[in-house]
Amino acid sequence: MEYLNFFNSLTAEGFAEPVKVSRDPNGFLDSHTHPFEAKALILEGEIKIVVASHEQTYRAGDVFHLAENTAHAEYYGPNGVTYLVGRKSHN
Repeated sequence: MEYLNFFNSLTAEGFAEPVKVSRDPNGFLDSHTHPFEAKALILEGEIKIVVASHEQTYRAGDVFHLAENTAHAEYYGPNGVTYLVGRKSHN
């Protein structure tokens, strides 16, 4: 997905303006949750998201979407990952 289409979809869905996030190569975050819904566009590198027993790897151009308070782990590829993420709180 291209940046403009991603940005427009976030706006239409009520997400806050996206922020750029970069993570180090071969890093990870153990299982955790966020108090917000997240939708992200991968710009560079790759990230593997694990929810329950389901694993999905996302690469440049892919979009991942996590519901608020969804327990998940994150694993970053050999070149790390950079993505734009919009966040939306339902409180």
